[in-house]
Amino acid sequence: MEISSGINQMLAQIRAASELAAGNAKPDAGTTAPQADFGQLLKSAVDQVNDVQQTAGQLTQGFARGDPDTQLHEVMISLQKANISFQSMIQVRNRLVTAYQEIMNMQV
Repeated sequence: MEISSGINQMLAQIRAASELAAGNAKPDAGTTAPQADFGQLLKSAVDQVNDVQQTAGQLTQGFARGDPDTQLHEVMISLQKANISFQSMIQVRNRLVTAYQEIMNMQV
């Protein structure tokens, strides 16, 4: 699942920055892994959540119109996927805000 891998990558970057700011970790210049742009990862994750929600909305509307190709179980599964992905995004947002607040409260 691409959303969870992007989210895990963002959280790993935040943890590394927090440890570096606290003086617990040193940047390792010898083994620099290719890093993705944080903003791009975040935008990609939000876009994926939006796509899942749009798909669920389309299936819901199709079922409400009586479209014979749209089954109830497909609608329910897509709605649950949209709900889970949205709740995951909310948790990531909460962790990002908490990490930002911790970094801002650190003594320099």
